[in-house]
Amino acid sequence: MLDVRRLRLLRELAHRGTIAAVAEALAYTPSAVSQQLSALEREAGTALLARSGRRVELTPAAHGLVAHAEAVLARLELAEADLAAGRAGPAGPLRIGAFPSAARAVVPAALAALAGAHPALEPRLHELDPAAVAGALRAGDVEVALVHDYDFVPVPVETGVETVALFEEVMFLAAPHTFTPLPGEPHPLRRWRTAPWIVAPADTRCGTMTVRACEAAGFTPDARHVMDDFPAVLALVAIGGGVALVPQLGATAPEADVVLTPLPMHRRTMAAHRRGAAGNPAIAAFVDAMRAAAARITSG
Repeated sequence: MLDVRRLRLLRELAHRGTIAAVAEALAYTPSAVSQQLSALEREAGTALLARSGRRVELTPAAHGLVAHAEAVLARLELAEADLAAGRAGPAGPLRIGAFPSAARAVVPAALAALAGAHPALEPRLHELDPAAVAGALRAGDVEVALVHDYDFVPVPVETGVETVALFEEVMFLAAPHTFTPLPGEPHPLRRWRTAPWIVAPADTRCGTMTVRACEAAGFTPDARHVMDDFPAVLALVAIGGGVALVPQLGATAPEADVVLTPLPMHRRTMAAHRRGAAGNPAIAAFVDAMRAAAARITSG
């Protein structure tokens, strides 16, 4: 019989690429991971890893076993969700990952609603970048986390992870009141092509969105400042530091000297959880609370 815990290690190796990365993510030592994978090879009766110096690669048999492991782990999540649904109601710890603008503008209202409706539930909030959500879910660091995508930057498909839509925001062009757009230019971004821009780092979805949106409009933005905190971005805009693209939740308290122009662009936020866990009552309660809280905020 194949050991489920060892299958999980093999699945993580397929995603993370190195034994050291698997060990760090799952709080093992590298030698312990190697020993468990060797034991899994003996259980499987075939080679799963091809070793070359310090590197290991999965064999074709291992890749096939990983696909089965994904199905097994999803089925176990489904079993746990069914058991939880048979209890009195959502209870115990619920570890939640959230990116800063949602954690500031929406999550507190959702947690307050959860506290009133499900007092036995213990939400535990962690700041988590959307790019790190899939790994955190598979490692068991969180049960549910917020991810987002933008026009021009869709969410990548992650094995072992499911998402459910929560809410959508309008994107704004934030500009200093002292800046004047190019006259006679109808495109809402091209009229700012000669202005300095404030963009998020290139390895973030927000930064990628800004660059791709500008390129789709026919120009490359002059990235004068690189900043991934929307209040800081708006503060820079207010002093004439440049223009920026800001989602609705990032613009709930704009600076007085900032002009916000809505654009035909959107950011969509989803709740991500491990495949099979959708029926978990704690996760379902969090999703409902987030939708209700976001509806009150984004409708304004």
